[in-house]
Amino acid sequence: MLTRRSTLALLGATAGAGWLGRPGAGHAQGGEPAREFRIGYQKSGGLVIARRQEALEKRLAARGIKVSYIEFQAGPPLLEALNLGAIDFGTTGDTPPIFAQAARANLVYVATIPAPGAGSAILVKRDGPIRSLADLKGRTIGFTKGSSAHNFTVNAVKKAGLAWSDIKPAYLSPADAGAAFANGSIDAWTIWDPFYAIAEKTQDARVLTTAEGIVETNSFYLANGTYAKANPGLVRDVLDELTRVAAWATEHPDEVARALAEVTGVALEHQQRAAARTRYAVTPVTEDVVRSQQAIADEFARLGLIPRTINVREAVWTPPVT
Repeated sequence: MLTRRSTLALLGATAGAGWLGRPGAGHAQGGEPAREFRIGYQKSGGLVIARRQEALEKRLAARGIKVSYIEFQAGPPLLEALNLGAIDFGTTGDTPPIFAQAARANLVYVATIPAPGAGSAILVKRDGPIRSLADLKGRTIGFTKGSSAHNFTVNAVKKAGLAWSDIKPAYLSPADAGAAFANGSIDAWTIWDPFYAIAEKTQDARVLTTAEGIVETNSFYLANGTYAKANPGLVRDVLDELTRVAAWATEHPDEVARALAEVTGVALEHQQRAAARTRYAVTPVTEDVVRSQQAIADEFARLGLIPRTINVREAVWTPPVT
């Protein structure tokens, strides 16, 4: 259930409490234009580049809108904050919005970021006994519940010919999963960049498989539903600017890695590996994308991992015709 208490608990380690004291500050009230645009981001992707370039600050200055950024470890807590109106916009992988919609969160998909799957992996110990997906039977796999890693794990288990009950899921944040992997408390770890890149270099990790060939993946830009409805022109401007940033990032991978390292504090060598595996394109939420998301939602409902079936199309933002 999405509650303010659970959001504060989840965010305590990754975001300061000060900004949470102003819920709804960026929303248009009584027909007034928005005064603030609050963005949730993670340690990679186009929003980090946009922050480094101050691209959105410059674009929205003419509207008199202040831009602020709040960092999150993973998508689920980011979307809790989005639902509560503590942030207005953010990016996650494919699975967090499905869990959020199943919990009746107030959010909408506004754009797609196609992801090839190279930036996510199931990691095992280099000299350990797990050599194939079938070897995951009976093993404990760590991942963040409701994250893209959750969907990846579900599909990897299915590809191995195993039932979901054949593995032992350990629902852990990236930081906690990294510690558990290091001390042997979990047998495998499903994770995304830059945590994946860090583990490759520091945790004696071996890639059992990437998401490529296992599951079609997308990431998304999402907005608070009330905010998007009240500020469609602003959302359009933001997506237009992020499209420009994406084009620049595609042509400048070395500069992207340096920017990611500077903004996030993750070492340059790790961000170089992550940047080389990342796509930055911004595309519409097409019917094919909706079908892909719906397939994920239906599988999670079948497995009892979300509390109800959902219609993904209902959460897709349709900007008004101008």
